[in-house]
Amino acid sequence: MADIKTFYLPDLGEGLPDATVVEWHVKVGDTIKLDAPLVSMETAKAVVDVPSPYTGKVTKLHGAAGDVIETGAALAEFEPDPNAKQRAEAESTGHHHGPKKTAPAAEPKKVVASDEGGEIETDREDEGTVVGAMVSGSHVHVEQTSSAGGVKAVPAVRALAKKMKVDITRVRGTGADGVITMQDVKNAAANGSAALGSAPARAVPASAGRHLAPELPQPEAARTAVSLAGKPVRTAPPSVKASGQPEQLKGVRRNMARVMADAHANVVPTTLVDDADLHAWIGKQDITARLIRAIVTACKTVPALNAWFDGKNLTRTLHPHVDIGIAVDTEDGLFVPALRNADMLDGAGVRAGIQRLRAQVEDRTIPSTELSGYTISLSNFGMFAGRYATPVVVPPCVAIIGAGKLSHDVVAVMGGIEVHRRMPISLTFDHRAATGGEAARFLKALLDDLSAPN
Repeated sequence: MADIKTFYLPDLGEGLPDATVVEWHVKVGDTIKLDAPLVSMETAKAVVDVPSPYTGKVTKLHGAAGDVIETGAALAEFEPDPNAKQRAEAESTGHHHGPKKTAPAAEPKKVVASDEGGEIETDREDEGTVVGAMVSGSHVHVEQTSSAGGVKAVPAVRALAKKMKVDITRVRGTGADGVITMQDVKNAAANGSAALGSAPARAVPASAGRHLAPELPQPEAARTAVSLAGKPVRTAPPSVKASGQPEQLKGVRRNMARVMADAHANVVPTTLVDDADLHAWIGKQDITARLIRAIVTACKTVPALNAWFDGKNLTRTLHPHVDIGIAVDTEDGLFVPALRNADMLDGAGVRAGIQRLRAQVEDRTIPSTELSGYTISLSNFGMFAGRYATPVVVPPCVAIIGAGKLSHDVVAVMGGIEVHRRMPISLTFDHRAATGGEAARFLKALLDDLSAPN
């Protein structure tokens, strides 16, 4: 009887509970060598290539493209080649040992560091069998690849197309049901058949394919406030009919949901709002760089807001340096990369650092280590809309600053009124870690610096 080995999804270095299958590099029956690419998995922050743990024949793959696999669940099965060199059981792989999947109830709960800087509890034992420090699980969630504009692809494939300047709407999908794979995008980039900015996509006549496809139901009549008899129309309860379909969250958006729920449960938020008067500014200035400088100034004035708070042990850590987490909104969800040592950067350094982080986020190459460990955070939502907000403090951080949309306001001055350019500022802080007075003094220092001429 063949010796079948099961490979369990390891922790891909981020402490996250699951990952999404982007693309298998093998199929059942293929022979694969040790450390050859086995599968590309999308985590909350990046696409990671998982290497084969054996040399041998692939006998089973658990999950298809788009499926979410829990960390520690079975990923693939192999029939190792007895004549080939295999990694010795005791040979170091550069990763930690994983947990056992047996008798979880008998093992007391353990506390380990989470990727978000806090702590998570696990009740699994140490298995010591496969690559990575794992958190065990046993479920596979099946979900559909997202479809937009008739293009079926997972977010990571869309990100790769963007990175390689490939017009994904012109790529022919070879995956199941026409899903575009990573290899499809790479092929298109190599042969230049779908380069961005080249010839436009071929228009498809409205009648094309009509003889092949079944007739679609006619759209419903437009809604009106009154019936044909002229009487008010009663609205049916939402449970009667739904126009959309539930969509399983995954990747970045899935992680965002977890992080926000955790923050809501573990922080006591309080928000102060005020306006920075920019009337004294001289010439055109880099608004983001000024915001960063003002935050640094406020952190030096009131260190209690540039801190981490441990709610379980009731301890706080004041930081001598300022690492600012900057919220970056993307189609895939929210990223918060850290601008390290912001207190050491001048305006040009701040701008260069932000551009580097934004580029790494857009092409999904940012290291996971750059997405955690910041000491305070900034949400510059005003570049889109909105004046004031209650931005979410993500523990262990104590505070987050929200910058609203600039406006020209009528301001009362000595002897009359003037129109000044102003920036709304919101400061949300964990009231367990800082007093209202500390928060107010922090906000004043920030506003004073923003009000300086340059």
